[in-house]
Amino acid sequence: MHDIQLRTMTQEEVSTAVAWAAGEGWNPGLSDAECFSIVDPAGFFCAEVDGKIVGTVSVVNYDDRFSFYGFFVVDPAYRAKGIGMQLYRYAMQHAGSRVVGCDGVVAMVANYEKGGGLFLHYNNARYEGVGRVAMPEGLTPICDVDFGMLAEYDAAHFPARRERFLHCWFGQKGHYGLAQLDHNGKIAGYGVRRVCQTGHKIGPLFARDRATAERILDGLVSGIPGEQFYLDIPVPNAAAVALVQDRKMTPVFFTARLYSIREPVPLPLDEIFGVTTFELG
Repeated sequence: MHDIQLRTMTQEEVSTAVAWAAGEGWNPGLSDAECFSIVDPAGFFCAEVDGKIVGTVSVVNYDDRFSFYGFFVVDPAYRAKGIGMQLYRYAMQHAGSRVVGCDGVVAMVANYEKGGGLFLHYNNARYEGVGRVAMPEGLTPICDVDFGMLAEYDAAHFPARRERFLHCWFGQKGHYGLAQLDHNGKIAGYGVRRVCQTGHKIGPLFARDRATAERILDGLVSGIPGEQFYLDIPVPNAAAVALVQDRKMTPVFFTARLYSIREPVPLPLDEIFGVTTFELG
């Protein structure tokens, strides 16, 4: 094989990584590339052979403490040649001393733990449902909620602050968000729906309890009656599991949430009813 070149992708090339993710059946959102690259424009990497991109990966630094790894795809014609591990190690240097998170393919967990320096913490599961018609009362569009409040609430449910990402995520074409406010005007939960290659995805969906999560979910899917939607839940959240099972939603596939540390990452999993994205955490 000719020499392998490892390098940072241009922002224009990030769309290649998203397209490859679609080819793998990961069903990214139609507007994902812009919001993903805005977090850390230097966090997307590729392997080239003879000027052709043959592998992609991202290691996106949210702040000086946390990074998230994703988009790890190698062209099928170039697999089992060591390219993936070279690209992985090259990209992981970008994280420096940060804690790195990842939603990986379950079948690859042993490889991640053996040679990748990542450790299994729990599984996530994607469930498929069908949109409904009725909009519950009492929900507020996130565009009418103070952004600072939303950012603070989000930071309590994610390992880093991510204002730049949220500004883009809330405002993208095809994205629609709702929040539940309590009687004191505080946020009790919020969620976002976005258009994807197939159907829609709900993420994030954070809420203080199942009843709040289900109300927000009903609001988000009320605008897409009869259409497919997908919700990615952390399996340790028993209330989220009960929610999707009681609604007779269909399991699609599972991922493994891994981190570069063995210690638990302090997140309120019982309030996480929908992962934002498997690509960026």
